[in-house]
Amino acid sequence: MAAFANAAFAQALEFDDTHNESIVHMSSPAVAAALALSEGRHFSGRDVIVAIALANEISSRVGVVATGQFHRRGFHPTGLFAPFGITYLAGKLLGSDASTLARGAGICGSVAAGLLECWVDGTQSKFLHSGFAAQSGISAATLAHAGVTGPPTVLEGRFGLFASHLQHPETRRDFSRVTGNLGSRWESRNASFKPYPAAHVLHPYVDALLRAREQHHIAPGDVAHIECPVAEFNVSIVCEPIAEKLAPSSDSHARISLQYTIAEALHEGRLGKTAYSERNLSNPAILELAQRVRYFVDPEYPGPGRFKGAVRITLHDGRVIEETQEHNLGSPENPMSGEQIRAKFDENASGVLSRSERNRLADEIDRLEQQDDASAIVEWTMPLMRKM
Repeated sequence: MAAFANAAFAQALEFDDTHNESIVHMSSPAVAAALALSEGRHFSGRDVIVAIALANEISSRVGVVATGQFHRRGFHPTGLFAPFGITYLAGKLLGSDASTLARGAGICGSVAAGLLECWVDGTQSKFLHSGFAAQSGISAATLAHAGVTGPPTVLEGRFGLFASHLQHPETRRDFSRVTGNLGSRWESRNASFKPYPAAHVLHPYVDALLRAREQHHIAPGDVAHIECPVAEFNVSIVCEPIAEKLAPSSDSHARISLQYTIAEALHEGRLGKTAYSERNLSNPAILELAQRVRYFVDPEYPGPGRFKGAVRITLHDGRVIEETQEHNLGSPENPMSGEQIRAKFDENASGVLSRSERNRLADEIDRLEQQDDASAIVEWTMPLMRKM
């Protein structure tokens, strides 16, 4: 339950990192599961880092077998693929051998899920998928360690994950990507940190919009309309249905809306932890501004794997301002600085931990590889008054 709760909390604001091509949020369940397991068994920091790296790599590799196909069918990749990564993470920490790990993956396949019906009405169940992934992965590995069997062909088999979920015979599946160059090429390195608590494909548009706003001193009232080119695969995720995107019914709806997100970022001049508040979601000025945000499909835009965005802002005085973000901030091609990552940590933790407590926790995380007992990290996430 600790793994479930912490993994779900880590994704609750859409603020956790993403593997760009698969769009799997791999770290939130991996870190939560590893720390939860460390509390009862006292693994070293190095062991925990290795297990997290293993989980992230497997989640990402399974996620790129059929890139983009699951979102189209209403499945959340984190709910489908991260459980496999966590199963291997837990099995590694439990000392399972290869056959036991394979059985664990087979068991895990029975609980991999991630239905996205919550996108229809704006309810909150999506962020629970990270929690379920952490929880079910630990359960599957523990069951396998105790001798329970599961099918090792759970991915590629006749009734495996891909055959059952992607039934169209022409759907492309590349299983070689699960094991190709394993150990020499790290797929999980193609992931991005998030500077904004929104769907990751929206980030380059926010980058471009905020840069244009600052450099050209644009006020919301100056704008006649904003045009955004998008890749076709993004339309059903963040652009349509139009009515839902223009007037989101909840923060969950708003975080996956191109039109609303651009409007709030322009109106507020930022998009941080407090974005998508009830006050902003009902602000007539922001909602009216969202009506002026348009999109069109650009066939030249890259598919899954690279998040590119641009804004073409037409002002009432006739000026046209264009900004393009070739790679989202936080990606390997355009990384966030250490200072930016620390600022994000401070913003998120400031409501719970004092400055000195945040400094101590950050120091402990920085030296995790040298720690004999990784569970010490968990202790430092709590305010001092709770530890007394």
